Amino acid sequence: MKKLPKDVVINILFRIPVKSLFRFKCVTKSWYSLIQSVNFNNHHLNRATTVKDEFILFKRSFKEPEGFKNVMSFLLCGIGDDDLDPFSPDVDVPYLSTSYSCICHQLTGPCHGLILLTDSTNLVLINPATRNYRLLPSSPFGVQRGFYRCFAGVGFGYDSIEKTYKVVRISEMYGEPPFNCPSVMEWKGEVYDSSIDSWREVAGVDEELPRPYNFPCSEIFYERAFHWYAHRNVVLILCFDINTETFRTMEVPETCANYDEKCHSLLVLDEFLTLFCYPDPRRESSPIQETIEIWIMQEYNVNESWIKKHTIKSPPIESPLAIWKDRLLLFQDKSGNLISYDLNSDEVKEFKLDGYPGTLRVIIYKESLTPIPKGSTQVQNF
Repeated sequence: MKKLPKDVVINILFRIPVKSLFRFKCVTKSWYSLIQSVNFNNHHLNRATTVKDEFILFKRSFKEPEGFKNVMSFLLCGIGDDDLDPFSPDVDVPYLSTSYSCICHQLTGPCHGLILLTDSTNLVLINPATRNYRLLPSSPFGVQRGFYRCFAGVGFGYDSIEKTYKVVRISEMYGEPPFNCPSVMEWKGEVYDSSIDSWREVAGVDEELPRPYNFPCSEIFYERAFHWYAHRNVVLILCFDINTETFRTMEVPETCANYDEKCHSLLVLDEFLTLFCYPDPRRESSPIQETIEIWIMQEYNVNESWIKKHTIKSPPIESPLAIWKDRLLLFQDKSGNLISYDLNSDEVKEFKLDGYPGTLRVIIYKESLTPIPKGSTQVQNF
């Protein structure tokens, strides 16, 4: 390697997996400095990759006598084209609740290789490639006596103007029984800024804010904004611009606007914002529940550009989880099994991966060296 020009060495290192790069930091001081540098991290993150470079973070829960055990698995494409195989041991999910509320756990991201795990109280930022994680500090904004806070939506992304990671959390405040009158309900918004490691309240949040739903894939970061599937008399998409920190709404296709016997999820298919309309698992089967509709927004933030991309006869699913390889829809079924549906061949496949019904979550990511932003809480390792 000493005989190679420096730029050739750097170009070779750009193509090396994260695990190997961590070992190579021990080769020389110059390599250590190079691999630790922000420029190298950015180039490694933005290098040309294929679907073969994708990994899957799979979270699930198991019911045990003392509560629920929450587990993360690290998966990659197996020997078969669409197989999923573990490439490292499972780990316990840190900090998240072990009660029945684990069905409300969310995975949000990835953003520069970082993923946010949340429950009703805690927020944990992780890099699954480097196996680093950190519990974010709790919000200082309390609830006055006689009121109760319910967290309705959370989002995580990168502010490209301020060069900082942000977490936004929406909550509704209402009186505890027997004073829980809707007339005293109000919305609160708060933002965590990684550059200052602290929270602040969002101005201009009014009582007419649509209510986000806390379903799997009900939120996504896309085009510098957080998006939530929400409801205010009709189904809407609630948006929060990460740069300006302002709320707005977008319409969904007219046939999806009524909350009848369908649920909705937000994903990205072929780089388009995508809306899934799928059967509500809490209702009895009926003709309207026999299909899943997949809509894409061809021109972002133009309501008239929604088109129906696919209509498929649905297996008995609990909820969508992710889109893999732009053709495989990953679902959890009502029994807690991970299944896939191939948009090209209509093939349904069940993986040997399961958990307590409703607790499965999936995030597809590419390895990155992005460090966990430091703050008042300690960065730890799995």
